Amino acid sequence: MAHAAQAGFPPASHATAVVPARSRPVQEADLANIPWLDRLDDAERARVRTDMRVVNVAPGELVCRVGRPVTYWFGVIDGLLKMSNDSATRGGLGMPITFTGVPPGGWFGEGTVLKNEPYRYNIQALRKSVVAGITAGTFHWLLDRSIGFNRFVMMQLNERLGQFIAAREIDRLTDPDARVARSLAALFNPVLYPGVGELLRITQQELGYLVGLSRQRVNEALQALQAAQVIRIEYGGLRVLDLERLRRYGAPSA
Repeated sequence: MAHAAQAGFPPASHATAVVPARSRPVQEADLANIPWLDRLDDAERARVRTDMRVVNVAPGELVCRVGRPVTYWFGVIDGLLKMSNDSATRGGLGMPITFTGVPPGGWFGEGTVLKNEPYRYNIQALRKSVVAGITAGTFHWLLDRSIGFNRFVMMQLNERLGQFIAAREIDRLTDPDARVARSLAALFNPVLYPGVGELLRITQQELGYLVGLSRQRVNEALQALQAAQVIRIEYGGLRVLDLERLRRYGAPSA
């Protein structure tokens, strides 16, 4: 879902950074929304509970910034984030590019933590969000001892690869309706974003930021998708009715 960012949202280079001192210990309600926790044994879960921090993020704030050293592996408890590049790191040349959105249940940055390299992307909140994180040390400790955690991370990396291959295909689409459909399908990925389910809470403006289209054009696309009975527009969000058709929307007929 790599698209040029829309005007009207603060660029990441001007956004404030999340202050670590604002974070709090994890609570029981937070743990219920962490998809990999049930793969751990009692000792592993105890370390995660002690190590994990949670922070409330305001719209426009950065969770990760290009060039900063990696310290945590993050996940979205609630809200919506976007992953993008930073044109400021290239002398201000070119448009900022949004790679993907990260809805509830999504954990991200495992590749960066594995390689222990600086972030090559920004993660910015599109709305008020709740973000959790475990330290890089605990992430590697879990990799060293937990088969279940290793399998989860491997599935993440495999799905992420498929997601970015699909994003390249989306960028070649000239039909805005198809671009919106395919980008929506990516946000309904049950492996990467298990917290979404069948209803994605997102506004047309937020979807426009992610897809690279105006709110008005996104509205037209959503109306077309609803008429095709692949989604249903509901108060505060979108419900998927046929995920496979949404993923293939706009493809040539066999």
